[in-house]
Amino acid sequence: MQTATTVPPLNDVQLMLLRLFSRDMSKTELDAIRAMLLDYYDRALQDEVQKVIKEKKIERSTFEEKLNQQQRSR
Repeated sequence: MQTATTVPPLNDVQLMLLRLFSRDMSKTELDAIRAMLLDYYDRALQDEVQKVIKEKKIERSTFEEKLNQQQRSR
């Protein structure tokens, strides 16, 4: 017997995007919106990374060391 999976309700951003995309749009418009969303989340991610780097006092050499360790383990 399968159990039903409960889907959480849509949040305000999801509802707004559904309303926005409920009309016909050109590929150019869709590409522009996709680029804006990607830019937004890229900036948010970079801000969070910089915050963690500052809080934990991580230095560039630490990043390079970890990267080299990962590449050697492949």
